[in-house]
Amino acid sequence: MRTSDFDFPLPEELIAQNPARQRDHSRLLVLDRKSKTFEHRKFFNLSEYVQRGDVVVLNDSRVIPARLRGTNAKTGGEFEMLLLEENGVNDWWAMLRPGKRARLGTKILVLDGARKPAQVQATVIDINSEGHRRLQFVGADNVLQELKTLGDMPVPPYINRADAASGENDRERYQTVYARQEGSVAAPTAGLHFTERILGTLRAQGVQICFVTLHVGLGTFAPVKTETLAAHKMHNERYTLTESTARIISEAKRADGRVIAAGTTTVRVLESIAAENHGKICAAQGSTHIFIYPPYRFNIVDSLLTNFHLPRSTLLMLVSAFAAPGESNGRETILNVYAEAMRLRYRFFSYGDAMLIL
Repeated sequence: MRTSDFDFPLPEELIAQNPARQRDHSRLLVLDRKSKTFEHRKFFNLSEYVQRGDVVVLNDSRVIPARLRGTNAKTGGEFEMLLLEENGVNDWWAMLRPGKRARLGTKILVLDGARKPAQVQATVIDINSEGHRRLQFVGADNVLQELKTLGDMPVPPYINRADAASGENDRERYQTVYARQEGSVAAPTAGLHFTERILGTLRAQGVQICFVTLHVGLGTFAPVKTETLAAHKMHNERYTLTESTARIISEAKRADGRVIAAGTTTVRVLESIAAENHGKICAAQGSTHIFIYPPYRFNIVDSLLTNFHLPRSTLLMLVSAFAAPGESNGRETILNVYAEAMRLRYRFFSYGDAMLIL
């Protein structure tokens, strides 16, 4: 399939710049794959579509305040650093802007919240083929522990607010209520709509809630730049699935319960493990670069909760595959749904509305 097949025009005003006032008051478009019909609800109606014996699987990765500011120790020039992947304590791959000025050996003074030099410094020690810089930090036992005071939340670049104060609640809202395992540099956005009340309602209905961990990288949201999908190289992301979660999912499958994945990151963990274990789920830890696009037959996931995604993104391709498992026409279904969502002024992307595919 061609990447251009997954392009669509999106009015800029439909890109959500702020979260809904209340998490579970986002809109929810419910798509029935078999009938290709859909209805329009609110996220707090989710419990009406889930039943006893079902399992809802959530990604409990926690977003770190990975965006740092700094100045060149020699010239005073400003840098923005986005931490991407930890190699070891105080050793990180990062995206720097402006990258051309961050040559090997460049020393950067990290700034605090008042934009004054902190005790922490970084040195560029390597540059990879993607232009990312490897940074060695000094001045802190572990810079990861300093991010709460030094870093900002790494909200996506399409969130471009004129009023800086409007982003003050990002530390709370660009984070799921169940986030536990630190390591993501982007939120698993389908989970942003959940509240403790909704989770409690689901449990009271006899629905099991369990967790996987996949640390989300920027590659998740990056558009595919190759002409064909087959030529695209997927990024790696680290995951963990525990014995407890594996047992809950396996028991539900044996009892004909549905596995409902909250987010494409959760899908990637479950389907990666199943692909390596003859369609079965088991406890595992590792990294995945699975790229799911039509046609694809899913082994574990029965229903998908997701947001509305960027044109030409791997997320849109995964959702298209899920809309028609094992077939190639899911793209048409999803683009038709997206057209209706745009007509009705649904909010798109990370802080936008949700879709449930049954």
